[in-house]
Amino acid sequence: MNASVKQLFDKVAQDYDMQRKQLIPCFDDFYGIALDLMESSVETPRILDLGAGTGLLSGMVLQKYPNAQLTLMDISEKMLEEARNRFANSEQVQYVVGDYANHTFTSSYDMIISSLSIHHLSHAEKKNLYGSVYELLEPGGLFINADQVQGRMPVTDAYYRTRWLDAIQRSGLSDEAISASIERRKVDINATLEDQLVWLEEAGFGITDCMYKYLDFAVFYAQK
Repeated sequence: MNASVKQLFDKVAQDYDMQRKQLIPCFDDFYGIALDLMESSVETPRILDLGAGTGLLSGMVLQKYPNAQLTLMDISEKMLEEARNRFANSEQVQYVVGDYANHTFTSSYDMIISSLSIHHLSHAEKKNLYGSVYELLEPGGLFINADQVQGRMPVTDAYYRTRWLDAIQRSGLSDEAISASIERRKVDINATLEDQLVWLEEAGFGITDCMYKYLDFAVFYAQK
């Protein structure tokens, strides 16, 4: 993941949660379905959140699994500072500052989750990451990725962008916040839905599917 991504997210760390709902037209369904898919038979599941940012998704997971052991990883120290504030009273959350695309993990997990992060990787890095995720999961473990995808054709991809721009212009966000969000999307490297499902299968996952999609927002599900 390149340095410009880190810098762009460092700048918005304090306002990120507040803006997230306004920047994602399908926020409730997008996160709600991802959370619904996070099913574990383990009472204290070990969960790794890749690109955890301020801990927004992990916070939802902790409400579902109050005894979960969470590891939050992000390239932006400032984003993780916000997560530390969020979970200040929780002893079951660990933090790792670093680039998960080339990090050497030493633990295994019952579940690996991510939201709006993996699309910043090159396609080769995405494919390699999916292989690493598979290896890190316990048998039966889940990988849930709520992320952006590229349209199958340039015309559909352009339509996604037009709809998103229309939505954020009506969101109530300041002009400054809108401009910053547009700037952040310049470093996106979205991959198609089909390619990512193939990469997940090639990584070894026995069950893979897209369980939700609204324009370029999709929720991937994979089980080891």
